[in-house]
Amino acid sequence: MTGQAEEGHADVVGMWVTADGHIRQELRADGRYDEARGDRPSAYTGRYTVTGTHIDYVDDTGFTATGDIRDGVLHHEHLVLHREGQQP
Repeated sequence: MTGQAEEGHADVVGMWVTADGHIRQELRADGRYDEARGDRPSAYTGRYTVTGTHIDYVDDTGFTATGDIRDGVLHHEHLVLHREGQQP
């Protein structure tokens, strides 16, 4: 399943941001993501799938990563991201 919420799957579509705003990850409804880091727009791009509250990422270069939504917070590898506008 990609981006869009379906029964039993988390709704992850939107902009996710670290508390300091340095990393901004847009999860699009078409199953693509675009991650900016500091002054580097589109530092990482690729596709993602959602299974329940778990996210699998595949970067356009083939690099893979994972994430999980817990209590409305995206835990992506070592990063903690909140929906834009909901940062602590």
